[in-house]
Amino acid sequence: MKKWCPRLAHWRVRPYFGPMNLDIRTFTSMGWGENAYLVRCQASEGVSSGAVVIDPGGEAPMIADALEGEVLEAILLTHAHLDHIEGVAELKRRTDAPVYLHEADRPLYDRVAAQAAAFGVEVEEPPPPDGALADNQQIRFGGCSFEVRHVPGHSPGHVLFYAADAGVAFVGDIVFAGSIGRTDLPGGDYRQLLRGIRERVLSLPDDTRLYPGHGPDTNVGHERVGNPFLVPLEGGRMA
Repeated sequence: MKKWCPRLAHWRVRPYFGPMNLDIRTFTSMGWGENAYLVRCQASEGVSSGAVVIDPGGEAPMIADALEGEVLEAILLTHAHLDHIEGVAELKRRTDAPVYLHEADRPLYDRVAAQAAAFGVEVEEPPPPDGALADNQQIRFGGCSFEVRHVPGHSPGHVLFYAADAGVAFVGDIVFAGSIGRTDLPGGDYRQLLRGIRERVLSLPDDTRLYPGHGPDTNVGHERVGNPFLVPLEGGRMA
């Protein structure tokens, strides 16, 4: 069986300094093209008051190095598909940060080895999550916070993390620039995903920046009028 080695992946590190002192760095792996995010809450210019990682994927070694000894407050998972969690074990080992996942995706998380085998690769199995995410929960780190929004359809326990003050949302594989997450995997539901996007993503302000699990970032307003999967919606109704 082929051994998947995240250290051989290509990475793209792109810093973004948004309003309300969020420092967002994107790490994109070559193997799956998955976006991992290191998010720092900055107390003042260049001074971090707390950091979290969203969906470490295959870039855990690079992310851990980028921390440069800074305490990582949490590893937050939008969902438990292989490409988003394959780096959890290493990042947990190197930082001892608590891991958070929605309970509805725990069966996927516990079967990560089987997910990997289906693609002919191996993955280090992650430790059990330290806590469960829930709809409308507030995740606080430093002086910043995320609202957890449960949006199933791509997977049963998929969530997004919305920082209202910063005007950004980390949406995993719910919606992409010009596309939406696939629903043909176990636990997927096309209508449920579209309903969730309409109610939990397109309800955000149009200028909300969306950071997806694959591809470039986008914003709510652009996807509302330009995403062919969302406009028109079923039966000619607009999203």
